[in-house]
Amino acid sequence: MARLVEQLTETKIRNLTELGLHADGRGLYLQVRPGNRSWIYRFTLNTRTRDMGLGALADVSLTEARAKAAEKRALIARGLDPIEQAAAVRTIQVQLETASRAMTFEQASEDYMAMKLKRLRNEVHRRQWRYSLETFAYPVLGRIPVNEITTQDVLNVLRPIWETKCETASRLRGRIERILARATVEGHRTGSNPATWRGHLQEALPARSEVQPVIHHPAMDFADVPAFMIELCARKEVGAAALRYLVLTASRTGETIGAQWREVDWQARTWSIPAERSKTGKTHIVPLSTGALTVLREMEPLRDVSGGFIFPGIKGAGLSQMTLLALLQRRMRRPVTVHGFRSAFRDWCGDEAEIPRELAEASLAHTLPDATERAYRRRTAVERRRKVMQTWCDYCIQPLPSIAETGHGKAPGQSPIAS
Repeated sequence: MARLVEQLTETKIRNLTELGLHADGRGLYLQVRPGNRSWIYRFTLNTRTRDMGLGALADVSLTEARAKAAEKRALIARGLDPIEQAAAVRTIQVQLETASRAMTFEQASEDYMAMKLKRLRNEVHRRQWRYSLETFAYPVLGRIPVNEITTQDVLNVLRPIWETKCETASRLRGRIERILARATVEGHRTGSNPATWRGHLQEALPARSEVQPVIHHPAMDFADVPAFMIELCARKEVGAAALRYLVLTASRTGETIGAQWREVDWQARTWSIPAERSKTGKTHIVPLSTGALTVLREMEPLRDVSGGFIFPGIKGAGLSQMTLLALLQRRMRRPVTVHGFRSAFRDWCGDEAEIPRELAEASLAHTLPDATERAYRRRTAVERRRKVMQTWCDYCIQPLPSIAETGHGKAPGQSPIAS
């Protein structure tokens, strides 16, 4: 029997009412069902006859149906099953759509920073996070889906800077590890973390100690602090006042330059460093010695134009991180670090004043590893630490002759704290 070729017309289709298959020819049929009309392509391949849907009549015209049937016949002529080919195409499309929706490393990084960095108290650290990622990681990893990032991808970021910018590279590796770890927790990737150091990247990259020897920056010996303070007190710039305050309160640079007037309780003679600016994440109350109060009184004339900062910088902001270091090293020519004054205070507590360890550590706002000591510190009265800070102040601010007379400047008699 000869095959029917193009038996259907638009007019015939409009007038069809009989249910069933209506042949157009060469395997193309219009299937009529109650409330539904659709195109069917029937073919035989490898002795197996199959029906393939080509779409509803409302969506696919007669001409379009014939074109689709011709495409399927071409596949069959090549020995390919058009149904299987269509399924393969759909699978590829799904994969492409999934990949297009997959979270990229840049998206994961931005989400991580939005969630986590707001908890960082130091604005400099937040800037460093973004700078290292945007400068070194995004150009390599930025557009790669997090579920496709490999160890080699991470090495492509780190190797160019590992030996020339070792500190930055090391911190960047840790940041990439944390970002990928969060992506894993949130279900955007599976498997091991390609940025892990121990037992992984350490086998491909040299240790930091091999490419960047540890350099311990010198701290000023506590015996030299009184003479240094005499010179510092003679200077009238805001930075000098801030450095005096830092020495007398044994505080950190960021805590000092960020100090604000609202944190000072004149009646209680305390300075409360809020949790968001404290390294421990907890409010730290500093009892103010007479020397520290003197510095505050000297800064009071600037209070109305300071933007709330005790030690104002330019444009109503606090001093920059480098102000105190530049004063100490460049203008006063002391080859030591600002942070080293905390070391000088700690050495003085242990070697000179015989301050009990728990009081010395509490005065420095150190987190103690021992739970019992931490509990003790919570119960430590501010007034006991006030004695420590006042004794430190009396040691720092004294005339030079008394230093010469007593060797290292130790006040005569036993420390009032030790008793």
